[in-house]
Amino acid sequence: MVTPQMRAAIDRLPHSMRRIAGYHLGWWDENGRRVQTGGGKSIRPALVLVAAEAAGGRATPAVGAAVAVELVHNFSLLHDDVMDRDLTRRHRPTAWTVFGVAEAILAGDLLLSLALDVIAASEHPGATQGARMLNAAVLNMIHGQSTDMSFEDRSDVALSECLSMIGRKTGALLGCACALGASFGGGTPDQVDHLRRFGEQVGIAFQLVDDLLGIWGDPARTGKPVYSDLYNHKKSAPIVAALSPSTPAGRELAELYRSDQPLSGDDLVRAAALVEVAGGRAWSEAQISDLVAQALRHLQSARPTDQAAAELTTLTRLIMRRDH
Repeated sequence: MVTPQMRAAIDRLPHSMRRIAGYHLGWWDENGRRVQTGGGKSIRPALVLVAAEAAGGRATPAVGAAVAVELVHNFSLLHDDVMDRDLTRRHRPTAWTVFGVAEAILAGDLLLSLALDVIAASEHPGATQGARMLNAAVLNMIHGQSTDMSFEDRSDVALSECLSMIGRKTGALLGCACALGASFGGGTPDQVDHLRRFGEQVGIAFQLVDDLLGIWGDPARTGKPVYSDLYNHKKSAPIVAALSPSTPAGRELAELYRSDQPLSGDDLVRAAALVEVAGGRAWSEAQISDLVAQALRHLQSARPTDQAAAELTTLTRLIMRRDH
């Protein structure tokens, strides 16, 4: 349902930007030739469509909102790759390494603009409010990304700050996806609110899983190098949880992180081991379990239809079961 409208939207972009967006989305190579790649997981548009059904409506009227959410997500990925200097995404070179930094930034800007146009053009009665909801999520995402980047220059990041940052950077858009779906599906304000909270909790848990993959993920599955977050001195949640000076492992990890140079070789292996010994991995896994339980309680409180409830529950479990 979503992909044809995604392709139609991307086809409206100027040729040079269309080529970059299509490459980033995995539709074609750098020369515009069609290729077969895995592309993204489409979790966010799936949440929009099933949330519409959960609220008692149909998925079809929410397709425009689903496309808009996926465009916003990919806007953020294009910019994140530039800011984090990531070299690979989805098992191939990132757009900025192929087309240039400026071009990747501009392509991301266009995807954001296109997202708001798509939702406005849906002509749904809730389109205006939906555009405002989506814009609010973007503001939160940018705030979260800015906070995340500021952590790199600090040695005193608290776990509460880290979770708050994740709530904005990742939770906001997944929460918005569910709220948009519920709204476009004719849900009551109470349903929209509970489904938003469901999405936010799933989003935070999703990011914690992603943080674990950023340290221990299999490159064949993640499309990124092993230990990538440690190499970049990222202050992701499991690393912040492990950096406590109260343990020898935490103090040793902090010492490794004081270096101005990226970690490499044996230091990367040692840093990953220290995160685990200092409890960063166990803390993250416990948080993920708690967040999923909270999310499912909000889902139940939204009084969803039985089939949509089962699908959202299954999707949540699948998101959390990515190998790490």
